[in-house]
Amino acid sequence: MAPGGSLRGGNKNGERAGDRAARSIATAAGATILVALAGVGIFLLARGLPALRAGEGDLPDGATNFWQLAGPLAFGSIWAAALALLFAVPVAVAVALFITMYAPRRFAGPLGAIVDLLAAIPSVVYGLWGLMVFAPLTAGLYGWLGDRVGWFPLFAGKTSATGRTILTAALVLAIMVLPIIASVCREVFIQTPTLSVEAALALGATRWEMIRMAVFPFARSGIVSGAMLGLGRALGETMAVAMVLSPTPFLMTFRLLNSTNPNTIAASIAQNFPEAYGMEVNALIGLGLLLFAITFAVNYLARRVVARAHPGG
Repeated sequence: MAPGGSLRGGNKNGERAGDRAARSIATAAGATILVALAGVGIFLLARGLPALRAGEGDLPDGATNFWQLAGPLAFGSIWAAALALLFAVPVAVAVALFITMYAPRRFAGPLGAIVDLLAAIPSVVYGLWGLMVFAPLTAGLYGWLGDRVGWFPLFAGKTSATGRTILTAALVLAIMVLPIIASVCREVFIQTPTLSVEAALALGATRWEMIRMAVFPFARSGIVSGAMLGLGRALGETMAVAMVLSPTPFLMTFRLLNSTNPNTIAASIAQNFPEAYGMEVNALIGLGLLLFAITFAVNYLARRVVARAHPGG
């Protein structure tokens, strides 16, 4: 071996040629992602900036300024996605726990594959199912809830006769994001250190106590990461929401059962873009910029939560 060199074509720092090639490919891939992300952001900013300065008469739905148009849509996107997470996360965690901790081994594999297959169903199929099957089924339940608990603000007002409400859209979104969250949680639960699990059981803990003492503390950051992935899918979902929801322009309300509902940014873009022209196109691209910023902020906060849970990770 030459002085200062290394085996198999290494350089003076001891790095092999294969390692250099892998590092270069990984660096190029990471740089490509950053360039693509920056390109999308610059495009959205350049095309959406005129809408931010536009006034009355130039924007869709007769909005007097961009924020009058964007505010209710941002509210609807966040509200629908938050409701979807509220329903999906507990069920997804329970499904992941059942597959990894309770189900017999011969059933765990097929059941996990079935849950994963739910993520492969196109969103338009979920939208058709929600519109033609799920929404009519929920109409009677919504009427019953309105009669019994209409005094509660979330269920106040006249209930929808068609079932096309923000609650229905949120439930469809919950079904769509559930396999994503469950898949991440399942992988994290499997990676729980065996010594921690066996130590808890050896001390006389029940299976549920073992899960609380060993599995959940280890998997906390993974659950948050899965929930944020599901939130990103829910925020950006288009066709399912556009087909199920019956929206009203400029509406901001927390009521769940009414026929008048806030719209979402993604659904509004899908509904209006085919017929948009001029400044309306810029306004819709500006809405895309706002959704881009919201998604970026959500993922940044999720990374902070995960980093705080595992400071050395």
